[in-house]
Amino acid sequence: LGKANFRKNGTFVLSSGVFELKIHSFHTAQRICRRHRDCHIFFRICLKHPEDVISAEPPCTFGTGQTNVIRADHTSISSSAPIRVPFHFKWPGTFSLIIEAWNAESPTEYTDNQNNLVSRLATRRRLAIGEDWSQDVHFGEQSELRYSYHVFCDEYYFGDGCADYCRPRDDTLGHYTCDEEGNRICLEGWKGNYCSEPICSAECSERHGYCEAPGGCTCRMGWQGPSCNECVRYPGCLHGTCSQPWQCNCQEGWGGLFCDQDLNYCTNHKPCANGATCTNTGQGSYTCNCRPGFGGTNCELETNECDSNPCKNGGSCNDLENDYSCTCPQGFYGKNCEIIAMTCADGPCFNGGTCVETMTGGYTCRCPPSYTGSNCEKKLDRCSNRPCLNGGECLDLGQSILCRCQAGFTGANCQVNIDDCASSPCQNAGTCQDGVNDYTCSCTLGYIGKNCSVRSDACGAHPCQNGGTCFTHFTGPVCQCPKGFMGPSCEFTLQPSFKPALRQTSQPSSTTLTLSCALAILVLVLVAGILYLRRRRRMQGRKQLRDTAVYNDLETVNNLGGNERDAFLGPNGLFKISNSTARLSLSLCPDGRPGYRHNPVENKGIRGQDLQHKTKYRKIRYSGLFWKTGPEMFCWVILLNMFTLFLFFFKHSNFLLLFNLPFAIISLLCVPSFFFILLLLIIIYLFENLCLWFHFVTDVEIYLYDAK
Repeated sequence: LGKANFRKNGTFVLSSGVFELKIHSFHTAQRICRRHRDCHIFFRICLKHPEDVISAEPPCTFGTGQTNVIRADHTSISSSAPIRVPFHFKWPGTFSLIIEAWNAESPTEYTDNQNNLVSRLATRRRLAIGEDWSQDVHFGEQSELRYSYHVFCDEYYFGDGCADYCRPRDDTLGHYTCDEEGNRICLEGWKGNYCSEPICSAECSERHGYCEAPGGCTCRMGWQGPSCNECVRYPGCLHGTCSQPWQCNCQEGWGGLFCDQDLNYCTNHKPCANGATCTNTGQGSYTCNCRPGFGGTNCELETNECDSNPCKNGGSCNDLENDYSCTCPQGFYGKNCEIIAMTCADGPCFNGGTCVETMTGGYTCRCPPSYTGSNCEKKLDRCSNRPCLNGGECLDLGQSILCRCQAGFTGANCQVNIDDCASSPCQNAGTCQDGVNDYTCSCTLGYIGKNCSVRSDACGAHPCQNGGTCFTHFTGPVCQCPKGFMGPSCEFTLQPSFKPALRQTSQPSSTTLTLSCALAILVLVLVAGILYLRRRRRMQGRKQLRDTAVYNDLETVNNLGGNERDAFLGPNGLFKISNSTARLSLSLCPDGRPGYRHNPVENKGIRGQDLQHKTKYRKIRYSGLFWKTGPEMFCWVILLNMFTLFLFFFKHSNFLLLFNLPFAIISLLCVPSFFFILLLLIIIYLFENLCLWFHFVTDVEIYLYDAK
């Protein structure tokens, strides 16, 4: 039934508990009772499910209760007995509580007349299961109510909602006690949810045994033993076992339905004696194979080998241990004297064997080579063990064998490899390596062929491309490339602008031309350096003269007096100094000299008829870009081309080009890139001089005017 339980009266309940409330005191400002009457009052409570707005109207879903009629004075009571409200549902924890105070008509009469209602309290509370009382006080408009309450579970009910039932017992329905939380605690020797299953002995098989009381072990059907782990065999099974009940699995050597038939009689009983061999024939039977000299069913009887008279032709038998021997008369031999002896007169020897009479009346055959046997009837095969090695052919010559060896081998058994290098077949310092009936020559440089006898033609494979001419050198083939190609095999094409002055048919004239070009370039470099130094010295001299002339003219102006001085003065007493071509910021007199004025330069156009005196000087000269950077740039161009040429020859080395190195240098310097840089330097020089004359030449002019 799970959590559900039956009470003693047979009522089916899920939970059971009691809510108790105790009134401690009640005071009111108005009179409780009517005049000239005794005061009687009672309290009624209503428990309901939680409501946001508590209604005093029924029903009281959780229950209701009231106190007995209490005698009180006209304004208060002191205490009352607790009000009990039992419940039989899982306690929810939250509830609505309504407490009403009523005026009773008499000590025994309760009333529902609303006129007798003294006070009403409605509140919502939360309360957990427990024995502790919760204290509370309510203050009304004209009353004060102090009370306490708690909720607890009935006997045998536990848990937060009094929904767990646990009643200790020790009977057929269970053997347990209960803890404080209502959990069942099994008594010793019992287990299970309701402690109704006994705990069997530790050795008892849980699968094949059970128990009705703690510590016991009762076997289930088909099992036996103290621990109920032995299966019961099929009834009547003698020499068998079982893995499951009612089986009869026969042991080795036994058979039949009940395993009562001995299938291995020899092993179990060993009936054969005197070392005889026993053989099982099934169904408990056997046979014995006796050793010589023994007989009987179990070979238990010792026999005489001569009893059967094995010797023939009058031979006498001699009994031995487990054997016999026959003594044959003259003219017979063999194990049982069954062979008639022959004489040399009968010609018993074959294949040319020689017959010799013996003292006992027999004979012996002396066989020729290649034959054997008592009568020389077997031919010997001397080549059967393959004495010839390395594929040699064996020939049986009767007296001996002969090995016919394969080419390249020798020796009695063809075991020796003939050294084909013994005759030194490799010529011209070639190295010989022996093989099987052959040799291999490793030729030195310049020779080929089987014996290194043929001089190799390095140019025979035509290694030169693009029409190059091949020459044989000790290091290998060397290519002389045609015009426009280069590289070890003439595989690289030169740029179309690369026009070397070298001709293949005129080596002396090419060298002369190369030296001439180099000398001309050297002269040009020297001339450019000399011109640069001379021009620089001349510029420095001009600058010194110009600075001196300017200073003298300024001194002349400052020394003028009278009307001439006034003619030079402006409205503010400043000199009129005009620059007609460019704006300059000049200081015409040294700073700090007494009697001198600093006059600003004024750019002003002056008509020619007003000019009385004019002095013109070259004040500023532009230092040319070409003469500062031209020679340096020219040298850097030469070094750059030399470095390019070095990288070119490092990558594409060829001994023919090394002979023409001067010509190649001049040719590389004459490529279009060199001419372009040279042309650029000339343009810079011309542009610089034009700028020098038209823009960067500054004239400082001093004008003198007539005083008007």
